[in-house]
Amino acid sequence: MNTKNAHERIDPELAEVLKQVPMTEAGVFDLSDLEGTRVGVRAFAEAIAAQIPDEPSVSVEEVQAPRSDGSTLAIRLLRPTEAAGPLPVLLWFHGGGQVLGYAAQDDPTLKHLVLEVGCIVASVDYRLAPEAPAPAAAEDGLLAYRWVRSRAAALGMDTGRVALAGQSGGGGIAAATALLIRDQGGPAPLFQALSYPMLDDRNTTASSHEVTDIGIWDRATNIRAWNLILGDRAGTDEVPPYCVPARATDLTGLPPTFIAVGELDVFRDEDLGYATRLQASGVPVELHLYPGAFHAFDLFAPATAVSAAYAHAWYGYLRRQFGTRQP
Repeated sequence: MNTKNAHERIDPELAEVLKQVPMTEAGVFDLSDLEGTRVGVRAFAEAIAAQIPDEPSVSVEEVQAPRSDGSTLAIRLLRPTEAAGPLPVLLWFHGGGQVLGYAAQDDPTLKHLVLEVGCIVASVDYRLAPEAPAPAAAEDGLLAYRWVRSRAAALGMDTGRVALAGQSGGGGIAAATALLIRDQGGPAPLFQALSYPMLDDRNTTASSHEVTDIGIWDRATNIRAWNLILGDRAGTDEVPPYCVPARATDLTGLPPTFIAVGELDVFRDEDLGYATRLQASGVPVELHLYPGAFHAFDLFAPATAVSAAYAHAWYGYLRRQFGTRQP
């Protein structure tokens, strides 16, 4: 049994970075002031993007997929301008606990991914809770998946190589989208790649009780987020798997899966449990657990050794599954 507390177990490089992260009493993400935090997240993302030189070898185009109610879903298409098609497609869901963030926030990292992997990224600007409670985001995921596949030929995409991916809250949406695709029929995704995904609203695992004061995305923040996503349904028996993937009783028939999570992430045990259940259901799983790493460590501390190890595994998995080569 490890007798050190969570702070004592943080990777030394990550611990140094964490000291520089500005936090309120509620941590980095104060969901009690949701609108203020959304504004802060956008301002931070825009400031980071302004510091990164533009990448002219990646084009960005925003398209609109129509919903049945007459509204539209924005999807950002990022593609390498010089690569010969048809190219594989990664349908991407941004992080933010399903209550924060927007698709364009990930443009800098996704441009790098596009060049590293040799694929097109379709970044989905899905609806957020509480304005659009679950399963609205997963329904947007299904719509985006069908829209991309229906227009793949015209957009230079390979319909045989369309996959799902996301991080944190977006990883949970990717997992829920995979369940919707399986249950509603149609061609299956090539794989799903989930980075520290948000999968379970019940907050009963050991890690959900263990990670309480690191300040990135701790137990209290996670509970508040799920209450925003599900309302009075949170923690009850009335929650379908398209809202909370860990609630699914049948994981057979899902695509090959990549899951990565830090040891000191509130999502650690729900992610490990999901990976174990997928494997037991006959789904090929590649699982990575990073010692001393807190939630979203690669975003807060990209220059550290543990983040480099994650990026190597992440890009390697995408290249192998898509059959692309390292640049």
